[in-house]
Amino acid sequence: MDDPVLQTVALGPQWPTVDPFLFCAHHDDAYPAGNEEMGPDAPLDGRDIGMDFEGRDGWRMYHGERVPGFPPHPHRGFETVTYVRKGYIDHSDSLGAAARFGRGDVQWLTAGGGIQHSEMFPLLDRDGPNPLELFQIWLNLPARDKFVDAHFTMFWDDDIPKLTVGVEGGPQTHITVIAGHLDGADAPPSPPPASWASRTEADVAIWHIVLEPGASWTLPAASGSDTVRTLYVFDGTSLRVAGHDADLGRDTGAVVRSDVDLDLSSPDGVDVLLLQGRPIGEPVARYGPFVMNTREEIQAAFDDYQRTRFGGWPWADDDPVHDRDRGRFARHADGRVEEAEPAAHP
Repeated sequence: MDDPVLQTVALGPQWPTVDPFLFCAHHDDAYPAGNEEMGPDAPLDGRDIGMDFEGRDGWRMYHGERVPGFPPHPHRGFETVTYVRKGYIDHSDSLGAAARFGRGDVQWLTAGGGIQHSEMFPLLDRDGPNPLELFQIWLNLPARDKFVDAHFTMFWDDDIPKLTVGVEGGPQTHITVIAGHLDGADAPPSPPPASWASRTEADVAIWHIVLEPGASWTLPAASGSDTVRTLYVFDGTSLRVAGHDADLGRDTGAVVRSDVDLDLSSPDGVDVLLLQGRPIGEPVARYGPFVMNTREEIQAAFDDYQRTRFGGWPWADDDPVHDRDRGRFARHADGRVEEAEPAAHP
């Protein structure tokens, strides 16, 4: 068959993506033990506090001053899908909703017409390291849905389907199905109702694929003829895609054919994030935290935020974190509370 790899690109902290996705950020920080405030028990001298992205000593404060993370910031016109592999995120927002999630959990937030939220990274372990690894994927909304009410949904780790394939006793492939249909796996939780991913015809899939050393797996063809599929190799040394003349190395993204089955293999083991979907196919005007269809709509978003603050900020602090001993939970704007058991903190 023709070369299955259509385009490759080197990856940085923010990965380039293809419509309907806007970008994907990969955060991987080796935080030290936490102090009494759940910040790093380490000197902050020499860091550009408030804008610390350097990665000194293997970790960053980002925009946090006491606790690493991202204090209140607005969004409009798109969605964030946050998949946490290690560590925790404390979420608080302008609707009064809050959550602590991590270690395999996913938060899917539709910003819609506007929301402020903070995403702080509490360092809960006072006696040892606090590694954090997460992906935040920005997924666009079509024009007709850019002003829907803000809404978030939690996918707890235990509710996210995992499929293992391969010969028992031999190398295996493990697939975590965050979104999209995969034969042999249970259906994942439903995305928020206004999401592009909630439409079957959009053919959106988000899969985390782990090939053990020597493993192989046939990636099935997508259901849509115009579906765009991208593979991101973020750990491991090489991914072989059938018929391609070179392995894909670590920190490489590749747009691959989606209309045929593709044999994947890795001699040394590899982690891959798959993003796929049918393009929305509308103009994209983007500036900072706002994604609209025209420059005029971007200006209107700034004006609306200055006037309304998208509901204000109902929290006492600009970098709120929850009690150290609080387990994983979500409190929604309507007062509904979800508890994830068992509590996943040291």
